[in-house]
Amino acid sequence: MLSELQKKLDYVNAYRENRLKTAQDVLENPSLFSALVSICFSPEDKNNHKACWILEFVSYEELLWLQPHLDFFCSNLKVLKDESAMRPIAKIVQLLVKSHYKKSENSIKLSEENLQDCIEASFDWLINDTKVATKAYSIRTLYILGNYYDWIHPELKVTIDKDFGDHSAAYKAVAKEVLKKIK
Repeated sequence: MLSELQKKLDYVNAYRENRLKTAQDVLENPSLFSALVSICFSPEDKNNHKACWILEFVSYEELLWLQPHLDFFCSNLKVLKDESAMRPIAKIVQLLVKSHYKKSENSIKLSEENLQDCIEASFDWLINDTKVATKAYSIRTLYILGNYYDWIHPELKVTIDKDFGDHSAAYKAVAKEVLKKIK
C-alpha cells in the first residue's frame, strides 16, 4: 500500500506552486520528513526526483530537521544519478555547508566525514556531465569549503580553468565570480 507521502508525490509536478504545496504539507506534518529523505536517496523510486524538489523547499524553512539524517544524507550523495534529483540536493549541500560554518546556535553540525562526502560529491558534480545549475551550486559550495581546507581552492581553480571554455554563459558567470574571490 502506498504511503501518504507517496500519494502526495504522485501528484507533484514541476510547477513551483505545486511543489510548494507539498512542501507545506511536510512542514505541517513533520512525521513525513524521514520518509521524504529516504525517498530522495532511492533512485529506483519513480518519485525520487520529486522528493528531492520537496526536500529543497522544506530545507529553506527547516534545515535543522536534517541534522539527525546527516550521516545518511551525506553518505548517499553519490547514489544520485538523475539530473532532476541532483540539482536540488546540490543546493541543499550548499545550505548545509553555509550553516555549518556559521557557528551559530541554530546551525547545522556536520562531521568531518559529512564534510568529506560533501566535498567529494561537489567535485564529482562539477567534473562530470551535469547541468549548469548543479555545477554552479557545487562551485559555490567548494568555494566555502576551500576557506577551511587549503587544498580545495587551488583544485577548484584548476577544474574551472580547464573546463571554462566548454560551458554556458551561466556557468562562466559563476566561475568568474568565484575565481575573483580565490585569486
